[in-house]
Amino acid sequence: MHLYVGLRLIPALSYVESGRWTLVLLLILSTVLIPLAMIQSRKDHSLLNTLIIWCGLVFMGFLSSLFVFTLVRDGLIVSLWVAQWSTGHSLLSDQWLNISALTVVIGSLLLSAVGFANIWFGPRVVKVDIPISDLPEGLSDFNIVQLSDVHIGPTIKRRFLNKVVQRVNRLQTDAVVITGDLVDGRVKRLGMEATPLAELQSRYGSFFVTGNHEYYSGATEWIDLLQQLGIRVLMNEHELIHHNEEQVVMAGITDYSAHQFDETHRSNPQQALRNAPKDAGLKILLAHQPRSLFQARECGAQVQLSGHTHGGQFWPWNHFVPLQQPFTSGLHWFETMWIYVSRGTGYWGPPKRFGAPSEITLISFSKADLPE
Repeated sequence: MHLYVGLRLIPALSYVESGRWTLVLLLILSTVLIPLAMIQSRKDHSLLNTLIIWCGLVFMGFLSSLFVFTLVRDGLIVSLWVAQWSTGHSLLSDQWLNISALTVVIGSLLLSAVGFANIWFGPRVVKVDIPISDLPEGLSDFNIVQLSDVHIGPTIKRRFLNKVVQRVNRLQTDAVVITGDLVDGRVKRLGMEATPLAELQSRYGSFFVTGNHEYYSGATEWIDLLQQLGIRVLMNEHELIHHNEEQVVMAGITDYSAHQFDETHRSNPQQALRNAPKDAGLKILLAHQPRSLFQARECGAQVQLSGHTHGGQFWPWNHFVPLQQPFTSGLHWFETMWIYVSRGTGYWGPPKRFGAPSEITLISFSKADLPE
């Protein structure tokens, strides 16, 4: 990727000598720091390691945008070359090539800076109302907070999590649900960073389901630790919540890909709601990946809450999510049930969000007709 960008942009910056050497320096730093950050993230914490990791991941985000914009520029060059060949008019000048190359570099830097600023200010509270046709009156004031894809790891630590917990507690919610990908690393390295979760406050407690990154990080150890922190881990099972003399089924399944790591953890929505009261006023299914919806549509839940996609995290990756998942973000009706897909509370890899802001989701329910 570095070689392609360098070969396509550096020669084109012949009119702007400072721009050429700036790009050369950025590419050299990126080439060194990205792999170095990956290596240092596996080592014990130190101030120097933290600085290297942050710099490497920031450059990873910059390279991603630089690579994509270079591809877009080359696509325009090919289109203009074809138009020039077919019409006989000169459309490609050295000045255009220079300006377009400079635009790619500046645009990538600006997008990365804005994306980093969005991370710095942290997740905002997003309010979502989900209509349920037969919702009992006693559940009209029931609400939950959804956290997802926090990704405690190389750059997300206890300080970030403390801010999230404080924001959640101010909402005074009935329940907190965490829909997977909480961590990116082993308990022995990150266990202390997750301890603020014990301070989560809600009327009926906190619930968790595994995501694919838990299985990359030693899921069994994390499940044990979260239970010690007072969080109910739902492994293809459910809990009953009694609210204003009505019942809410809070069900949760393991990650869609869990069986690839542990066959005993195979995701099973039907098992999760087995023996759940049929007359419960609200049945919620927690499932990390949106594509669990295809297995869950007959399980009896009215709502599925998911994450995993990050909403694409930053452009243009939001356009590629549909290749793997049925929905990228937001609230959608699918056949017999609702699905809400969170854009995530943290981020993965580059500290960068553009066009897909992070969120703490406050979900309420109301009685209303369902889509036909």
